Amino acid sequence: MKLILKLIAGIMAGILIGFFAPDAIIRLLLTVKQLGGQLIGFTIPLIILFYITSGIASLSKDSGSLLGKTVALSYGSTIIAGSLAFLVASFVIAGLPEPAATATETADKLTSFIALEIPPLFGVMTALATAFLFGLGISVTNSKHLKAVADEGRGVIDLLLSKVIIPMLPFYIAGIFAEMAAEGTVFTTLKTFGIVMALAVTMHWVWIVIQYTLTGLATGKSPFMLIKNMLPAYFTAVGTMSSAATIPVTLRQTKNSGVDESIANFTIPLCATIHLSGSTITLVTCSTAVIALTQHAAIPSLFDMLPFIMMLGVTMIAAPGAPGGGVMAALGLMASMLGFGEAELALMIALYMAQDSFGTACNITGDGAISLLVNKFAKKNDAPAGELQPES
Repeated sequence: MKLILKLIAGIMAGILIGFFAPDAIIRLLLTVKQLGGQLIGFTIPLIILFYITSGIASLSKDSGSLLGKTVALSYGSTIIAGSLAFLVASFVIAGLPEPAATATETADKLTSFIALEIPPLFGVMTALATAFLFGLGISVTNSKHLKAVADEGRGVIDLLLSKVIIPMLPFYIAGIFAEMAAEGTVFTTLKTFGIVMALAVTMHWVWIVIQYTLTGLATGKSPFMLIKNMLPAYFTAVGTMSSAATIPVTLRQTKNSGVDESIANFTIPLCATIHLSGSTITLVTCSTAVIALTQHAAIPSLFDMLPFIMMLGVTMIAAPGAPGGGVMAALGLMASMLGFGEAELALMIALYMAQDSFGTACNITGDGAISLLVNKFAKKNDAPAGELQPES
C-alpha cells in the first residue's frame, strides 16, 4: 500500500512539474525516465527466461493426473477471463471520446540530458522459447544443476526488482506524467484511466461470480456461500498485494469450503503461481485502453487479440511474487505482440499498480474455485465403478 501511495505521489508530482517547473527540471525527470525505461527493457527478457524456466522445472510430476487437471483448469480460467475482459473493454472503450493527439512546441524541444541505450541480451520471444526448452528439459531429466541455475538466476532478478526497479517506479512514472503534462494530454489520459480502473475492478467481481456459479453447479454447493467463505482470503490479499503471502488464509478458507486437506495443500500453492485470472483481466483491459488512447488505431478484434491473451496466460507463470509482478512479466509480450513503446509500457505499469491489490484478490479467490473442481474430479476418479461418491 505504501508503494501505491508513492506511485500516486509520483503521478501528482509529475503533473505539477510538467505544468509549472522550468524546462531543466522537466528534462532531468525525463532523463530518469529514459534510464529507467532502458533498465526495464534490459531486464524483461531475463525475467521471462529465469522465472518461466524455474516455474516449469518446479512443477511436481508426482501427482500426475491431479497436476494436469489443476493446470488445465487454471489456464482455461485465465484465457476465458481475458477474453471476456477484452470483449467488455472493447465495447466500453470504443464509446469513449478520442483523446487529443497533438503536442505543444515546448514538449517537442524537451529531451533527456542523456540518451543511454542498454540493449537486452536477447529478444522476448527468444527468451520465452529458451525458457520452455530448458524448463521442460529440466523437468524431464531432473537436472539439479540446471534447476539451481534457474532458481539462483530468479533470485538475482528478484533482488533487482525489489531493490532497484520497484523503488524506481514512482520517479519513472513521474517522468511519464511530466511529459504528458507538458504535451497537454494528461487530463484526458487520467479521465480515461479512471474509467478503465473502475471497469477492471468490476470485471474482477463479475469473474468471481461466474467462477463460483459454475463451481456451485458442478459441486452442488451454494455459490454465494462459497464466495462468502472466501471473503477473508480476498480482503487479506487486498492488504498484502501478494498471492504467496495470502496462501495460509486461502488454504484455511478452501478447506472450510469442503475441499480435502491433501487436495487443498496441493492446489492452493500451485494456483498461487499459475492461476492469475484477475491479473489477466487487468492487463487485457488496460492494454485495450492503451491501444485506443496512445496508438490512435482501431481496437483489434477478439481473434486478433486472442494470441496475446493465450501467451499472457502462459507468461503469468513468470510473474514475480512482488507488487507489480504481473505487469513486469507481461511487459515483453506487450512490446513484441502489441507494439507498445516506452510510453505505453509506463502507462501500463501505472494502471496495473494502481489496482494490483484487487487483481491479486481476484486471483486467490478464484484459486478456491479451482481447488473445489479438482476435489470434485478427484472424488469421481476414486469412486468404485457404478458407485456414486458422496460429497464431503
